[in-house]
Amino acid sequence: MRNKKIKGKVVYLELEGGIWGIVDDKGGDWLPINMPFELMKDGLIVEVEAHKSSDFLSGAMWGTPIEISKFEILPS
Repeated sequence: MRNKKIKGKVVYLELEGGIWGIVDDKGGDWLPINMPFELMKDGLIVEVEAHKSSDFLSGAMWGTPIEISKFEILPS
């Protein structure tokens, strides 16, 4: 699958015991299945390069599952 650049804000949601996600500039919800520790800060502005994960199931029922391959923390 082709990588996609996603720019947005990191969010922490109280679902399924707590999950980390990214809400992009267009309001899209992304659920990183391999969220780097460095990005686990609510409100952080990031740009990630990722691809959709088609074989991941989550009970959270929030966002599109992605696997991050590269990331950059942007100034807020």
